Amino acid sequence: MAIPQPPDSTAGPAAAATPRTAQEMLRLAREFLARRGIEEARLEAELLVAHALGLDRLRLFLALDRPITPAEVDRARDLLVRRGKREPTAYIIGKKEFYGRPFQVGRGVLVPRPETELLVDRARELARAHARPRIADLGTGSGCLALTLALEIEQATVTAVELSPAALLCARANLEALLPAEQRARVVLLEGDGFELLRAAAPFEILVANPPYVGRDEAATLAPEVRDYEPGEALFAPAGDPDHFARRVLDELAVWLAPGGTALIELGHRQAARVRELARARGLTPRLHKDLAGIERVLEVARA
Repeated sequence: MAIPQPPDSTAGPAAAATPRTAQEMLRLAREFLARRGIEEARLEAELLVAHALGLDRLRLFLALDRPITPAEVDRARDLLVRRGKREPTAYIIGKKEFYGRPFQVGRGVLVPRPETELLVDRARELARAHARPRIADLGTGSGCLALTLALEIEQATVTAVELSPAALLCARANLEALLPAEQRARVVLLEGDGFELLRAAAPFEILVANPPYVGRDEAATLAPEVRDYEPGEALFAPAGDPDHFARRVLDELAVWLAPGGTALIELGHRQAARVRELARARGLTPRLHKDLAGIERVLEVARA
């Protein structure tokens, strides 16, 4: 199977079958992904071609004139076919960048999102008020929040909890890959019911949570990459109750947080108004933070 040529190409079959250089492969990959409706076809072509050639993106651009082998063409073809079927690029290449660092991901693990970086930004600001902040991460997944906070806040200790064994295995791999050995003791990864585990480990100065908040009735609106590949237990709230986990977190704050501690909860794009009222009904003063798209993405509440 060849890396496809554009439909209007005048190149013959042999040319279509065998790109000669990395630059030709990159062009064909970009055109193929664009025809398949991939929104960021240029970026994803770069990631997939670089992976097929055993390079990172920077080294790919330094090697555009490099001749490529038939085996490399085959590897690129296989990756592109998978992406054309809407498998997430992060699963195909086995990693996703978050806060400037590569996190390992795979099937059964939620792919880190750029909007979740807002939780890190705000947690870093809050940490300045504490000499040695104790941080909790509810539902750590790949560990992107817990490990980023440990790396960004050098005096912090982080307790991260996760129900999925597959996700926790991924988080442990990321811990070993990203934190120096002498720093790993500052991060505790626990498997099981996060609500019970955090009660036992409390109190904390900062809690971060990116709970499932997509309503089951919204499944058809999700991109195929999300709906068909990512773990439903990390995406979907219980049927008919998209605020289920946010409500449970708000109910636990008096137990989990030290006096003056703060919780940061990621929200869905239609959730902010409802969760703000849930916080007010519990005597809390909610503050909402918008992401780069202008969506009220993070709820911040503090314990008196």
